[in-house]
Amino acid sequence: MMVCFIATLGQILLLGCISFTAANSITCQIYAAVGESVTLAFNYEGLAKLHTLRWTHDTTIIFLRQQGRVTIGKPEDITTTGSILLKSVKLQSEGTYRGDALHPNGTLAKTWTGQLCVMEKVSKPRLSYICDTNTVSLNCHVSKPQGLFFSWTLDKTTLSSETRQTLSISLSQLKEKSSFSCSVANKVSAESSETVQPICKAHTLCFKPNIVLGVLAGGAVLIFVLLIIITVLCCSYRRTKTKMQLSDKGEFNLLSVKKGEAESITRYENIHNVESCPSPSPQPSPRACYKNISKLDVKTETKPPQLSTAAEGQQPSPVPKPRTKNAKTPDI
Repeated sequence: MMVCFIATLGQILLLGCISFTAANSITCQIYAAVGESVTLAFNYEGLAKLHTLRWTHDTTIIFLRQQGRVTIGKPEDITTTGSILLKSVKLQSEGTYRGDALHPNGTLAKTWTGQLCVMEKVSKPRLSYICDTNTVSLNCHVSKPQGLFFSWTLDKTTLSSETRQTLSISLSQLKEKSSFSCSVANKVSAESSETVQPICKAHTLCFKPNIVLGVLAGGAVLIFVLLIIITVLCCSYRRTKTKMQLSDKGEFNLLSVKKGEAESITRYENIHNVESCPSPSPQPSPRACYKNISKLDVKTETKPPQLSTAAEGQQPSPVPKPRTKNAKTPDI
C-alpha cells in the first residue's frame, strides 16, 4: 500500500512517498507447524549450473549459488528445480520468501514469492459436561483456543452447524447411550477428544452430599428453635390469661359485695321510711314523706323526748288472762 504526501513551499514542490505493509493484509500461502520441515517449490525445469540462484527471507539472503558455486547456505537444501527445503522451522521462520533465477548475463529467468506462516500444533482437547434442568452443556477444553476451529460429533455423525467451543443439547433429544466427541484444528494440525456418554436425568437437580446434610441440619435447628419460641409464647399467653381471669373474678366479687351492701342499705332505708312516714289519706308523695322524716329527725335531735301529762297520769291497762278449759261458768 502506497501513501503519498505532496507539500508545496513557495515555488518548490516536494514529493515524498512512504510505503508500509499492514500486518492484517498479509496472506499466507504456505503453513507449517513448529518443528516440521517445509519445501518452498520453485520448479524451474531449465535451471542449470550457469544460472545464478538466490533465496531471500524478508531482506536476508539465505541461499546463493553463482556459476555452480554455493557461497551462502547448503547445497543439499536445494533441489534440481531450484526449490529450497526449510528444516525444523520455528516461529521466527515465518515471513516472506523469494527465489530468483538469473541468466549468466544477469537477466531474470524466473522468480517466485510466497508468505510462510508457522504455527504451533494444537493440543488434545478434553471434553466435559454439566447436567442442567432440561439440557446438558458440553465444553471442549483446550489450551490457547484463540484462532482454532471446533467441531462436534454425535454418535459418529458430525454436527456441521456446531462450530463453537461449547455445545448444549436438550435432554429430550438425548438418547440413552448417546456419545459425544469434539475436535480442534488449525492450519497445520488437528486433534480429537475422547468419546463421552453424558448421564443425565430430566428435571433432576444434583446436589453434593455435604450440601444436603447441611441443609437438613439447618432445617432441624430451625424447627427446634421455632418449637422453643412457640412453647414460650404459649406459656406466656396462658400465664397472662390466668392472671386476667383472676383479676376479673376479684373485681366481680368486689362488685357483688358492694352491690349487696347497697341493696341492704336501700332495703333498710325503705323499711325505716315506711314505719316513720304516716299514711293519711290522701297519700303523700315520697318526697314529702322524706321531708317530714327529715324534720322529725331534726326535732328529735334538738329536743329531748317528753311525755304528756295525760299520758303520765294514765296507768297501763291490765293484760287479759287466757281462758282455761276446766273453768266453770258461775251460777247466775
